[in-house]
Amino acid sequence: MERVKLNDNLEFSRLVHGYWRLMDWNLSNEELVKLIEDVYDLGITTVDHADIYGNFSCEEKFGEALKIKKGLREKLEIVTKCGIKFKSDKRPENKSHCYDTSMDHIIKSVERSLKNFNTDYIDVLLIHRVDALLNPYEVSEVFSKLKKDGKVLNFGVSNFLPSQFNMLNSYLDDKLVTNQVEISPLCLNAFEDGTLDLMLEKRVKPMAWSPLAGGEIFKGKDERVVRVRKALEKVRYEVSANDIDEVIYAWLLMHPSKIMPIVGSGKLERIKSAVNGSKLKLTRDQWFKIYVASRGVDIP
Repeated sequence: MERVKLNDNLEFSRLVHGYWRLMDWNLSNEELVKLIEDVYDLGITTVDHADIYGNFSCEEKFGEALKIKKGLREKLEIVTKCGIKFKSDKRPENKSHCYDTSMDHIIKSVERSLKNFNTDYIDVLLIHRVDALLNPYEVSEVFSKLKKDGKVLNFGVSNFLPSQFNMLNSYLDDKLVTNQVEISPLCLNAFEDGTLDLMLEKRVKPMAWSPLAGGEIFKGKDERVVRVRKALEKVRYEVSANDIDEVIYAWLLMHPSKIMPIVGSGKLERIKSAVNGSKLKLTRDQWFKIYVASRGVDIP
């Protein structure tokens, strides 16, 4: 598995294993340990979480698995997120659905995440979504404190537009290491709104959530989805891939910004498909065939 250098002290596996749906997988702690180890054996060492996933339960579930297997945590790069609040029996103090990037909330979130994961450090903390009230002075201060205390080693953002990324980054001593955004053959925004251009300019490696469009590519029936699926099937045949998901991962990985797709499945066979896709090589003709199918109109 290819390794991606995010800064002088941090590398990710090119594919990332995502745990948004962990609680839906109905795994025992022992079964989860085995899944983590099996995925690790495929070369995927980076895991993606958020405090809110699974109604604030996924981090803790993952941490229980890490507690069982001594030394497993040290093999992984843990990414987690904070900044979203909503009403929940797990967070009775939350009065409404809102964003919160205050120093107090970020520190409390990190302390909870550390406890949940049974660890004393987080490799990368992301601000989950853009907060209209985000104070860059305050965020810079709390990031510096968390870094100094050794609780968070690196910082990034998620779902930030280029102007928002640049704004926050300009206030930070330790620059942002990633922007996690939605990218798939059905979501071309990052290609067209300057997000990936900025990542290349700043030498920052983006993460891609929902690379398979939440499964819509496989089952959707509207005209655009059918058109994209047809293009993917044609390329699949040309490159002798087993399934179109392999083609999708190859398509994402071909972009020069070094997109790191998040594979959000608890099924090892689906994860192996992503690994197979990472070994496929597409031509420019094949890449643009998929891109144009999604656009619905030819490139200029």
